[in-house]
Amino acid sequence: MLILNCGGTFNKRYNMLNGSLEVPYDNYAIEAILDSTNSDFNLAGVVYKDSLDMDFDDRKIIANIIGESKEKSFLIVHGTDTMHLTAEFLAEVFEDRTIVITGAMQPFEIDKVEASLNLGIAIGFLNATTMQGVYICMSGIVTPYQKIEKNRTIGKFEVVR
Repeated sequence: MLILNCGGTFNKRYNMLNGSLEVPYDNYAIEAILDSTNSDFNLAGVVYKDSLDMDFDDRKIIANIIGESKEKSFLIVHGTDTMHLTAEFLAEVFEDRTIVITGAMQPFEIDKVEASLNLGIAIGFLNATTMQGVYICMSGIVTPYQKIEKNRTIGKFEVVR
């Protein structure tokens, strides 16, 4: 399994100098969660952005890394606003990989539980499944990317019926 960090709210930290939440150029949040396990994971920082700032070129970078990797399963930590666009893009490119995209509605720095839960569920799913495809893991749900959406009114992801 290869974990790719793309930033997003999951990774945001408060900058006390300017009073804003920023996506830092590091993997601190993911590393802090992974350090609590007894397993070794391959982790790479890819694009450190809010997902609203991600574009086609960023998605191509992610796809190129996946395409060049010998791994067959991938976990992408991504911002929640456009994770569905990245999922759709990757589904068009790959049929022979298992890709799970996860994130958090609140930064790890503010709510360690949600980010940790989403990352842990995604890792467990990737370790247990043999099914290929692109999935989103949010709000305790792992499902094909087409069957889940962000409900901005209640602040969580829901299965689309």
